[in-house]
Amino acid sequence: MTRTLGHSGLVVSTVGLGCNNFGRPGSPTEDQGATDAVIGAAIDAGITLFDTADMYGYAFGRSESMMGDALGSRRDRIVLATKFGHPGVDSPYANGEARGSRRYVRQAVEGSLTRLRTDWIDLYQLHMPDPLTPIAETVVVLDELVREGKVRYLGHSNLSGWQIAEAHFVARELGCSAFISAQNEFSLVQRESDREVVPAARHFGLGLLPFFPLANGLLTGKFSRDRFPANTRIMRQRPHVAEGADWDALDGYRALCDEWGVTMLEATFGFLLTHEPIASVIAGATTPDQVAQNAAAGDAFRPTAEQRAAIDALFPPPGTGA
Repeated sequence: MTRTLGHSGLVVSTVGLGCNNFGRPGSPTEDQGATDAVIGAAIDAGITLFDTADMYGYAFGRSESMMGDALGSRRDRIVLATKFGHPGVDSPYANGEARGSRRYVRQAVEGSLTRLRTDWIDLYQLHMPDPLTPIAETVVVLDELVREGKVRYLGHSNLSGWQIAEAHFVARELGCSAFISAQNEFSLVQRESDREVVPAARHFGLGLLPFFPLANGLLTGKFSRDRFPANTRIMRQRPHVAEGADWDALDGYRALCDEWGVTMLEATFGFLLTHEPIASVIAGATTPDQVAQNAAAGDAFRPTAEQRAAIDALFPPPGTGA
């Protein structure tokens, strides 16, 4: 299944592939062969949206480089999304430069194009707000990239509600290309984006691309109160996520899924894809089997209004008083 991303003509699959594990030490997709297999499985499953960032893969640019090697002649079969400007990693372009500045953005996009072995990026996203650079400067240089054909559409990530509004109005005032997507953390167990980000995205016509939509695996059904699979990203990198989870709510969710005859994975994809304005659920995968499971789950189930209410009761959105 496909949808348009926000108020744009960019068509994406409702299940996307998160590419942050490509090249990550300790991940099954640390090497090129396994990355090739996952990318091939995603294309075969009809997944078209591939989301990466220049800082993914442990070493700067490694995920993008591995994707460029893997895609080859299949580049035009996918919607390629990448990000720039995350301040939490060393960057070859920084040199003390603000990461939303004209100079930084120009260097970053050329680096991504080279590593991805492509002439264009379908969705180029500001990874984090840059407190040092006026958003107008970032908007103008990104608009130049669109006009030059290096970038087709623009998105942002990790912006708050007021920052989303500011970016929209600045772009409109300057006559620049508008952002069409917002990528923020959102899942059943982390619904803070429902407070401001979701309403802002809906109001300004942005497609929402939730990251950590499966809560690092908690919502896949693989974890339980008494079972934490060892060879998982949570246990390798974020064991506190499992240890601090609300297992009463998760056990209740599992019971609902059993009652409805669906898996937790299917129910989670179904809930997210009926939560406006989510356009695509980007899920990471490290094996072809995981890719196939995610793609199938995305089409398997759509909750009724009554079922959504039951899920909301277990994982209440902020401000409901539940």
